[in-house]
Amino acid sequence: MKTLILTILVALFPALVFSQQERKINVIVFGAHPDDCDGKVGGTAIEFAKRGHNVLFVSVTDGSAGHHEYGGAPLANTRKLEAQEAGRRFGVKYLVLDHPDGKLMPTLDVREEIIRLIRQWNADIVIVHRPNDYHPDHRYTSTLVQDAAYMVIVPNIVPDTPPLKKNPVFLYMEDNFKKPQPFTPDIVIDITDSWDQKMYALAAHTSQMFEWLPWTNGTLSQVPAGEKERLEWLKKTRGPGQISPEKRAALEKWYGKERAQKAKIVESFEICEYGRRPSEDEIRQLFPMMVK
Repeated sequence: MKTLILTILVALFPALVFSQQERKINVIVFGAHPDDCDGKVGGTAIEFAKRGHNVLFVSVTDGSAGHHEYGGAPLANTRKLEAQEAGRRFGVKYLVLDHPDGKLMPTLDVREEIIRLIRQWNADIVIVHRPNDYHPDHRYTSTLVQDAAYMVIVPNIVPDTPPLKKNPVFLYMEDNFKKPQPFTPDIVIDITDSWDQKMYALAAHTSQMFEWLPWTNGTLSQVPAGEKERLEWLKKTRGPGQISPEKRAALEKWYGKERAQKAKIVESFEICEYGRRPSEDEIRQLFPMMVK
């Protein structure tokens, strides 16, 4: 039985086994719903994956409420399949937990589940929503991960899973909320070369990109019918926008001025105070795509 469990864990979590001489960076991203990780971290995940590093996307809820025409188990199944296809396109593992969409609470049981996942993935970097957000599932996913931040190194907490030897770096995804404080782009990643792949992967979430989200913002009638046309429409409607002066300054810091000037599309992250406080050298080691 122990051998079977280990085999399953290794299949799900390849980061458990790695060569000390070929150390891989292990990144785990928690979103409240299937597609949350994709939109905020998708390009960065591609940049990690194409360099051979390990990325796991986790949807903490099953997505069973996110549609205007159907829901429950049928929708949850649809969204799980979409997430698996998106993960294939991104080049990452994708795990969808079974907590009901729209009903997530920051309970001890879910916190311990989060702790196990971070430990099993042997995470170096953990990324999640910020705690000030319009959606309760987003807020509580953030709370759950924040509450796990220190506990992942405490042996007597969740003793059935070995603790990490050092606390990971915890990061927040970008958002536009201003209160109680606005997002700070501490780390900015150039995803210009990964943009097309990111959009292709996002398009795997058909129920969201071309049905539910257009319905919520009143643009459902504008969604094209053809697959190619839908992808182009998605690129236009989710356009990257302008790079702010703050992000441009961060790009220059991490990539150097010449490389920063070439960047057209970025993803940004704020360092959470609850995890390890990395030095600039550590950040460069953890984000090997930052090549000057």
